[in-house]
Amino acid sequence: MSTKRHLALLALASAALAGCGGGANNNTDDPPPARATIITAQVAGAATIAQIDAGTAASGAQALTGKAACDVEIRYVLYMTRDPNGLPATASAGVLVPKGTAAACTGDRPVLLYAHGTTTTKSFNMADVSKNGEASLLMSMYAAQGFIVVAPNYLGYDRSSLSYHPYLNAENQAIDMVDGLRAAKAHLMADSSVKPSSKLFISGYSQGGHVAMATHKIIERDYGSEFTVTAAGPMSGPYNMVGFGDIVTGSGPVNAGATLFVPLLLTSYQKSYGNIYSSPAEAYQSQFAPTIETLFPTDTPISELIAGGKLPADPTFTKLFGTGGLLNDSFRAGYQASNYRKALQANTLLGFTPKRPLVMCGGKQDPTVFYDVNTTAMSADLKTRAAALVMGTYDLETLSSLPAGVTGQTVYGGFQQAKAAAGANAQSQYHGSLVPPFCTVLVRGFFQQVLATGI
Repeated sequence: MSTKRHLALLALASAALAGCGGGANNNTDDPPPARATIITAQVAGAATIAQIDAGTAASGAQALTGKAACDVEIRYVLYMTRDPNGLPATASAGVLVPKGTAAACTGDRPVLLYAHGTTTTKSFNMADVSKNGEASLLMSMYAAQGFIVVAPNYLGYDRSSLSYHPYLNAENQAIDMVDGLRAAKAHLMADSSVKPSSKLFISGYSQGGHVAMATHKIIERDYGSEFTVTAAGPMSGPYNMVGFGDIVTGSGPVNAGATLFVPLLLTSYQKSYGNIYSSPAEAYQSQFAPTIETLFPTDTPISELIAGGKLPADPTFTKLFGTGGLLNDSFRAGYQASNYRKALQANTLLGFTPKRPLVMCGGKQDPTVFYDVNTTAMSADLKTRAAALVMGTYDLETLSSLPAGVTGQTVYGGFQQAKAAAGANAQSQYHGSLVPPFCTVLVRGFFQQVLATGI
């Protein structure tokens, strides 16, 4: 893209965003750039086969990832999308492109559209593979094996113009994912020797599991003339938001990390729907209410937020209620009839009927995103309408649920060994560190099977 074109688009985007705040002259503003308009796109780095293999060997992940077949070029795309109120906003994505002379690294390549897990870090960037562990895993697991990876950073993160993140807003996060995919494909079609093929796979972990399932649903519902989902593999996602909320906010127990997730969620739904509370003090205890809506995303360390009294002083991040807890007990008492519960219901994905095959993966002992209320419930619900398309529901704790043969035995044994090696930290590391690589290799294997057999 030329410098003049780049500056013109930035100016247009700035004018459009500034014009959204109202005023007598709004009718004279230029229309906002179309969704997926590229503001800037650039090469952000590269990794050779040798570098990738050295990294996976050092981390011990190579037994799962395999050796790299391709070098990987890392690209960064800043694009236009829309916020939950339909207003223009910018968001960005990391794009990992296989390169090299091997057959797997050239020509038209399958695309993985990937949704990342929850983070509170404002500067989070899936194009920064040297610092971003999730991006590094995707590079070695997918891009180095011949997949083009498109990984949006989401509204509210990196250089996004939105001041908050529409956390677990199924409709809006799917729109952001679609626009990231559109922008990445347009960029690569114009400026890369490796092109995206029509094969589109969707996956994501944790929050990203919910986003991946929602994106699969909404692409098939609204964008079928533009994209065809080849297969999907959501992992450890909170698909059953209302059932999960009924446990966490109602009967208990509270999931690990809740005091980080709930502020993201309440702010998201308040900004999206405008009716969760009339002021934060209705939901939050008095010491937290004044600053909570602007707390996340942030680059301030969580330890500093706790030390500054912005979050409960609880290393398990489960202190939602009671003295020193995050939320008012009155908010909990009114939960069943609340607009918050209605918002959770609106973003629950049970009831989706896919047109293309999928698998799901997680770990039954997950203390963060409860497996049975989410993965088991979603799988059972899908099977009432599309049983033939649910190609697997992988529980890393149950060998019989995993693919037959060496693959399932290897993954099961490796996961149990990883838990044992973590020792006393196994529960605290379970969701964020232990499960992701094992589920990712199972989902990749399913995608490779789909490519090979044309399921």
